[in-house]
Amino acid sequence: MTFSITARGPVLAFALILALVFAALSASHVVAQDGVRQGAQAQPQPQSQPIMLVPHRAIYDLSLGATRGNSQIVGVTGRILYDFDGNACDGYTLQFRQVSELDSGEGKKATSDLRSTTWEDADAKSFKFNSQNFLDENLVDSVDGHAERGGSATAVNLLKPVHKALDVGAAVVFPTEHMVRAINAARAGQTILDFPVYDGSDTGEKVFDTLTVIGHKLNADDRKHDDAAEEPDNQKKLANVPRWPVTISYFEQATAPKSGEQTPVYAIGFELYENGISRTLSLDYGDFVVAGKLTQLEIKDVKPCH
Repeated sequence: MTFSITARGPVLAFALILALVFAALSASHVVAQDGVRQGAQAQPQPQSQPIMLVPHRAIYDLSLGATRGNSQIVGVTGRILYDFDGNACDGYTLQFRQVSELDSGEGKKATSDLRSTTWEDADAKSFKFNSQNFLDENLVDSVDGHAERGGSATAVNLLKPVHKALDVGAAVVFPTEHMVRAINAARAGQTILDFPVYDGSDTGEKVFDTLTVIGHKLNADDRKHDDAAEEPDNQKKLANVPRWPVTISYFEQATAPKSGEQTPVYAIGFELYENGISRTLSLDYGDFVVAGKLTQLEIKDVKPCH
């Protein structure tokens, strides 16, 4: 993907993919190394202990991690606010904001500002979403709607940008459920998940095929990072929480080649804790990579069910 200062796509997608539910990895599996979708998949087996996602507020500082080929990007700055809350009775809410500036050189810069709110019930059958995208302080799109997943269809009712009803397929997975499935698979020692994800992004009509690759569980002393997770209070709370390197690759559904192999539109890498907290983000757009460092982390108390 080549960035143009006049093109909206890369700037807005840059923010939207993070709201899909984090995951990053440098697993030894060949799929993680070459980023090519092979089509194999494994479904996680039920676990005796339910997943307990903890409410938390995280801030990630963004910077340019790497460039490749003829990339026009020479600098990236920005910040992400990720505020996750809820429980298994009330469902899960996400307040998300990302302000980022992409510098393509010679004074050409573009600033994007994504603000979104989502809610997903614990049974992963209902999903509500609302977002606004600003480019250089101008509102470029607004999306509002909800989705209900049934046995044979997932019905989406869009209010913005236009009133529209559509079916995105019964197989789609919502963002929080995607994370839960990844954690369950990691617990079971499985390495690959393959399914479509719907998050209400890109006018609310797009579904991405995803490939999630999970690496070996990390020991407490593995991969030390100078970030907010290493602060004494957070380190104590996370000391006994398993974590895994995860990579999620996103593919355009409409462009799947007949050969069964496909290069992803982009990929997200991170270390995923069993409680849903993520660190060491890596956003790979092909010709440039953005790094996200966890600079603030507040782990909240879980609200009891009423």
